[in-house]
Amino acid sequence: MDKYPTILAIESSCDDTSASVLKNGQILSNCIANQDAHQLYGGVVPELASRAHLENIIPVVNQAVNVAKIELESLDAIAITRGPGLLGSLIVGLSFAKSLALSLNIPLIEVNHMQAHVLAHFIDDPKPKFPFLCLTVSGGHTQIVLVKDYLHMEVIGTTIDDAAGEAFDKTGKMLGLPYPAGPVIDKLAKEGDVKFQFAKPKIKDLDFSFSGLKTSILYFLKKRIKEEPDFIKDQLNDICASVQNSIVEILIAKLIKASQETGIKEIGIAGGVSANSGLRKALERTANKENWNIYLPKVSYCTDNAAMIAIAAHYKFLENDFANQDIAPLARWSL
Repeated sequence: MDKYPTILAIESSCDDTSASVLKNGQILSNCIANQDAHQLYGGVVPELASRAHLENIIPVVNQAVNVAKIELESLDAIAITRGPGLLGSLIVGLSFAKSLALSLNIPLIEVNHMQAHVLAHFIDDPKPKFPFLCLTVSGGHTQIVLVKDYLHMEVIGTTIDDAAGEAFDKTGKMLGLPYPAGPVIDKLAKEGDVKFQFAKPKIKDLDFSFSGLKTSILYFLKKRIKEEPDFIKDQLNDICASVQNSIVEILIAKLIKASQETGIKEIGIAGGVSANSGLRKALERTANKENWNIYLPKVSYCTDNAAMIAIAAHYKFLENDFANQDIAPLARWSL
């Protein structure tokens, strides 16, 4: 290669439509259109999400190109999230990306959404050294990933039931908080104290479980509300602080175990829940005790975004790892 590529990346795996332009390994734009309609339902409605992607994808792509101050004809490739995600949402992004790549006669690059979350660490400095461990936590996934290099990763721990982000959102629903509840709980927790304890899973290996925690929180709330009808209203901040503390403790405990078993002290976090301030502070405290080098991506690169798709595509482009036009979306796609 006589130059690094210019890539337009598109992300549409769930309810955010995002486009990003990368040139010479640098992000020039990262534009996102959010969907507010799902707040009414307490979760993402797949049909509404896919319809919104249809409305948003052209304006978002145009915005990304304009902010980057490039012409479509200067692109070397189009990158797209192939999965995992909601099928309807993925189809919108993938169909658009295929058509644009075909019209410009340039390669198409398929990107694994979870791999991209990990590679968001390579957008800005400081960058992790290989190998490193990445705790990837979101509404749909909770994983510990052994990252061997840019394109070779191994999941060494995963959730056997629910994800950490789902535990935040389901708890928020119990408390009457708006969706998504994770950021709301994080904000309220800052004003509260850890007063309540909940059951924690006893999983021997590096896997996670959050279903029992959710059940423990549910029964705790039912019992306390029966005793004190205004319990949630009166103790909301402390409840949030206690729930967040329980989730963070579960995550950190497994990360410590993974580091001890592998001997790896290069540690990163990724995914939407990695924006949680409680998790970040706990990771910093643990790093001091365990002598870790930790890496915290910008909050804007934690939630679903196309910049992480672009950086993943950059490394795939350098390996001539291109996709065929006949690829289909993958609702599930393991690393």
